[in-house]
Amino acid sequence: MTNKMGTMPMNKLLLSMALPMMISMLVQALYNIVDSVFVSMINENALTAVSLAFPIQSLMIALSTGTGVGINAVLSRSLGEKNQENVNKAAENGVFLAIVSYVLFLIIGLLIAKPFYLSQTKNEEIVSYGVTYLTIVCICSIGMFTQMTFEKLLQSTGRTMYTMVTQSIGAVINIIFDPILIFGLFGFPKLGVAGAAAATVFGQAVAGTLAILFNVKVNKDIQLDFRKFRPDKMMIGKIYAVGVPSIIMQAIGSVMTYGMNLILIQFTSTATAVFGVYFKVQSFIFMPVFGLNNGMVPIVAYNYGAGSKKRVKHVTRLSITYAVSIMLIGLLVFQIFPDKLLAMFNASENMLAIGVPALRIISISFMFAGFCIVMGSVFQALGNGVYSLVVSVARQLIVLLPAAYLLSLTGNVNNVWWAFPIAELMSLSMTLFFYGRINRKIISKIGEPALMPEE
Repeated sequence: MTNKMGTMPMNKLLLSMALPMMISMLVQALYNIVDSVFVSMINENALTAVSLAFPIQSLMIALSTGTGVGINAVLSRSLGEKNQENVNKAAENGVFLAIVSYVLFLIIGLLIAKPFYLSQTKNEEIVSYGVTYLTIVCICSIGMFTQMTFEKLLQSTGRTMYTMVTQSIGAVINIIFDPILIFGLFGFPKLGVAGAAAATVFGQAVAGTLAILFNVKVNKDIQLDFRKFRPDKMMIGKIYAVGVPSIIMQAIGSVMTYGMNLILIQFTSTATAVFGVYFKVQSFIFMPVFGLNNGMVPIVAYNYGAGSKKRVKHVTRLSITYAVSIMLIGLLVFQIFPDKLLAMFNASENMLAIGVPALRIISISFMFAGFCIVMGSVFQALGNGVYSLVVSVARQLIVLLPAAYLLSLTGNVNNVWWAFPIAELMSLSMTLFFYGRINRKIISKIGEPALMPEE
């Protein structure tokens, strides 16, 4: 049977694979926002506490999605090469890596939560809320790692409709249980910030269970069999060859967020809350682009494995067009309605005074971000994730954080936000440079015998 990734008309293929994930990512973004909206109803310190947890949470997501990107690329390429043994090996070793990753965050939840908060603030209420929230999210993260891994197995074989179902159901459960557990509705105990964490991990656990069931029942391209399983060093190496740059790239986001929190909290904890709100609201713009990418990566990897240069180029062009269009819509929304976006989070006058210029200034970077995000994923799908890594390190650690720190020395918090457009411009120039290289060395030679994938 011919896989649709090698034959279906490209626009139809990309939309059929990406739209379910874009919709599910939008639902994910919605639950991120709703989560913070309900927490903000407790008080601003609760919102700040949840915002300060973001670096650890994004580190967790970095490890799970980065490993998933590696599994996805290796598995899709093996499908393109008709190598069933490698397909199964990639899937089984991916599940093993998810369990190892969970154990790591179980330890972080038990040992690191309190020191992590104390390194950022001495406000006792913020620390108390934050430690409660982060401990629950880390100790019960098995659902998230299960969900991410088994969804990637579905994505890599083109069954993205099922990932839309799992992600959407998980997010909807979270949204429903957030107010119930935070405020103690319908006879449930009033748990406050702990309720927000409990709702999150419950939604992840349900989604993870569903993702396992879908793989067992409908994913016939993969045969999982753990009876004689042993970790395969070579396969884990292949997964991480693609995945580690992606993990580091997203982990850098954690470092950047942590650094920005330290810079902003010197002004006021409200500035940190604004930054947290920005991250929640911008996810509504960025998540669909990431969903588009998730649909694109297996198509690029499959057609690279199958030696089809024309289809690799076509899907790249289409993805850039869609991504840039989404980001421009986001830019308009942030420029025209920043006060309305902040009002969702019970914003005080002080929060509006800081937040309105913040959202307008940061969103200028959206003009360039769509192109850079898509090309970063193309680099990964072609086995050159290191290019994406270099761009990400330069953008967030070499330019953004130092620029934010230097601008903070002016004593005006509004100046700090300009670090984002400055960093994105640098990211654009580096991405264009690396695209020129990868186009010459790999894309232009796809299908030639010397560059056909080994094995």
